[in-house]
Amino acid sequence: HMKFSKALIASSLFLSTVAFASGHDNGNHNGNGSPVERTYAVTITNITYGQVFTPVLVATHTRAASFFVLGEAPSPELADLAEGGATGGLQMILDGLPEFVMDTNTSGITPDGNPLINPGESVTVYITGNRDYNRLSLAGMLLPTNDTFVAIDSMPLPRKHSASMALAYDAGSEENDELCANIPGPQCMGSPFSEGLAEGFVHISRGISGEGDLLASDYDWRNPVARVTVRLMD
Repeated sequence: HMKFSKALIASSLFLSTVAFASGHDNGNHNGNGSPVERTYAVTITNITYGQVFTPVLVATHTRAASFFVLGEAPSPELADLAEGGATGGLQMILDGLPEFVMDTNTSGITPDGNPLINPGESVTVYITGNRDYNRLSLAGMLLPTNDTFVAIDSMPLPRKHSASMALAYDAGSEENDELCANIPGPQCMGSPFSEGLAEGFVHISRGISGEGDLLASDYDWRNPVARVTVRLMD
């Protein structure tokens, strides 16, 4: 497994050694030997006053996978999501790991007709999971910020219904200069990506200080930033 795990780390999805040690959780299987596939509705509500979410990437996976590890450097793909709202790179890596990831999906058009999730708005994403792939993660960028993202990391899929609060994290990949030149999106129209790392590790976001182009009174927040409900569609 050594070669395989190194390749996975190189492809920048974080995997724990649990998968290699224990294999999958063998739950109730149907006749053909694989667990029953179930569909879940994941509803994400933006509960901030002034922050907008980019489209949110949702995935179901085993206990061995996660989008990030708190206190550690972000993958380049997570940094792209946090700095520019680009979900494609991370989604491609997840889709290439069927042993660990069952399904991925990205939120679409919101009720007001565009893909951005405005304060007070909700969007629903449908995703499949089963007893082996029984964890759910999601992530989307906050605008206007340099590299802050809303996320839920590896929550267990509920038996029927669950409601959770999601926090905002700083990817640690771009300086929080709060300058519009370095912030994409409708408020700033700046550049989405930066080179290298800033703080260097994923941590709880400290919000908007008001030191650059952004007024704290307009754009600062307190955690949590989203309400997430997961409902089994039966």
